[in-house]
Amino acid sequence: MPYFSQAALFLIQVVFGFYTLLVLLRFLFQLARASFYNPISQFIVALTNPLLKPLRRLIPGMLGIDWAAVVLLVALMVLEIYLTSWLYGFTPAITAVIVLTVARLIRLTVYVYLVAIFARAVMSWINPYGERHPLGDLLAGLTEPLLFPARRMIPSPQGIDLSPLVVSVLLILTLMLIVQPIMDLSFTLDPRLASVIH
Repeated sequence: MPYFSQAALFLIQVVFGFYTLLVLLRFLFQLARASFYNPISQFIVALTNPLLKPLRRLIPGMLGIDWAAVVLLVALMVLEIYLTSWLYGFTPAITAVIVLTVARLIRLTVYVYLVAIFARAVMSWINPYGERHPLGDLLAGLTEPLLFPARRMIPSPQGIDLSPLVVSVLLILTLMLIVQPIMDLSFTLDPRLASVIH
């Protein structure tokens, strides 16, 4: 690949990856009802509002789900896949792109939760007696909807909370048993994607 195309590919991955992550975080914070008065939340809101606010006029939220954010996430991922493919000199099949988009969004969501659970555990070790921190509050708000049901079902021997470990194992199994088969399906629908999208 020529140097210009390599630079363009890098910029596409950085810009789309960063913005997609911000929109996904905002969506997940809303879903988990995490605090939006947190300074980190406010930073994410400020960066995502320019695209989300106009889209919300066309796509209202329903059943507690911000459908404008969902549409934006899909659009960003689809556009990234097409731009990457065009740099490699081909136009992928739309069905393969949609399937791959679903797989990559689920994968990104799983990674967000894995990192959030790990970061929350580390912060609890560093600060076990709980001086409040904006990041800690946000991580708690994001992960508690997953950890609380596991905590109720799993005994805590010697007062040790095993829910982060159990939920992390289930998330990794999701990557192996759900995400990877969907990605493989997309590569079956258009084998060219396998060599350029990971």
